[in-house]
Amino acid sequence: MVIVHVSAECYPMAKAGGLGDVVGALPKYQNKQGDKAMVVMPMYRTPFLEQNKWDVHYKGNTNLGNWFFDFTIIKESTGKLGYDLYLVDINGLLDRPKIYGYPDDIERFIGFQVAVVNWLSQWTALPSIVHCHDHQAGLIPFMMQYCFDYQKLQFVKTVLSIHNAQYQGAMGWDKSMLLPRWDTSKKGLLEWGDGINSLAAAVKCAYKVTTVSHSYMKQLSIQSNGLESLFQKEQNKCVGILNGIDNEVWNPATDKMIAFNYTLATVNEGKRKNKNALCAKYNLNPEKPLIVFIGRLVGEKAADILPGSIQHALDKTNGGANFFIIGAGDTATESALNYLVQLYPGDYNTFIGYDEKVGHEAYASADFLLMPSRVEPCGLNQLYALRYGTIPMVRDTGGLHDTVVDMGDAGGFGIKFLHATEADIVYSIERAITVYKDKKQMNTMIQHAMQIDHSWESVIASYKKVYESI
Repeated sequence: MVIVHVSAECYPMAKAGGLGDVVGALPKYQNKQGDKAMVVMPMYRTPFLEQNKWDVHYKGNTNLGNWFFDFTIIKESTGKLGYDLYLVDINGLLDRPKIYGYPDDIERFIGFQVAVVNWLSQWTALPSIVHCHDHQAGLIPFMMQYCFDYQKLQFVKTVLSIHNAQYQGAMGWDKSMLLPRWDTSKKGLLEWGDGINSLAAAVKCAYKVTTVSHSYMKQLSIQSNGLESLFQKEQNKCVGILNGIDNEVWNPATDKMIAFNYTLATVNEGKRKNKNALCAKYNLNPEKPLIVFIGRLVGEKAADILPGSIQHALDKTNGGANFFIIGAGDTATESALNYLVQLYPGDYNTFIGYDEKVGHEAYASADFLLMPSRVEPCGLNQLYALRYGTIPMVRDTGGLHDTVVDMGDAGGFGIKFLHATEADIVYSIERAITVYKDKKQMNTMIQHAMQIDHSWESVIASYKKVYESI
């Protein structure tokens, strides 16, 4: 099969979260299994763009309403990623440093999608599957079927993967003029509420819809930011497939971003050395359990209750643990987390921002990873943590429900709690401190965690089955 993945993110070119990790790994492993998978995404001005070599693959022109523009498709020239990576360059629209956060994001991503469909329509041999990821590629299934200029693509099969249904690409009907000429009798496929909803359109028009865990698929019918009835109606085309992780990138035995590599046999010594180095760098006490949070500082991740939870836990346990927070997002949350550094020197520190190397160092050093998420479609952080022998402390929701078993249950290797509240988080921290002191139980949990297989190799067959079904 020839599979074209269309996404706003792809690591290492540009990443804001799990979407980038998934799109940066899935096609590589599909190619290893014998298919021909590739990625097309916007050409942002990122370090990866500047540091690598590119070939001009295609030049075209199209329009957004009354604005006619030229676009260029460039291709990474070495193939070192394990798949072909194509970037769409639209001068003045996509060539910016950030992925999201501009006032004209709607125009930016519609322009990106129009250019992609325009390019695909020029192919002599059409792809088997166009695999769209989240709402930034959500209008493509509609355009391929119902835009007059692209009727050549109407029978190419499309798949939508939903990584986070909270973001839907909603817009007013005035933006419909930005789409290429389309069959207005199909207006209902674009419509949701009083306007156009890119994610809803994709759910309606794609041949199959996947989500990134089984539990999240079920959850969407009761909690999907207004699309609940749509997921109930379309449930027969929806499939939950748990994300994998790239075991070549996330491997403590070979990871070049950590100071001390280790294996299952040497995990205790390896983590101790990495922990000592990280604690020395960030003024923490290596003799205490180290609890880290890595993620966006937003409401979905329950980051707003982290400052109070950590403060209460440190007070209640008399400084019984260390905390290290890595992330960026809401400025008020950032300020509250930074303020705790003054209150608890030696027990707490932050890294506001995100740096891939610091993230890897934290997984290799930490004893526990805290994920109190209100919404977590799959979660990759807990899978990385398991791979590095770091015990996940997670709220029981979405993919966290599917991937973590509480230490109180048979075969348990993690800590789970029900509610995204300070009380539940503090209680879980107390449990973590207790199990940390029980070296035998802690070691058993670590050994179990590191042997769980969440590799992409274990997942590829599920995607293949979805493709073959259409």
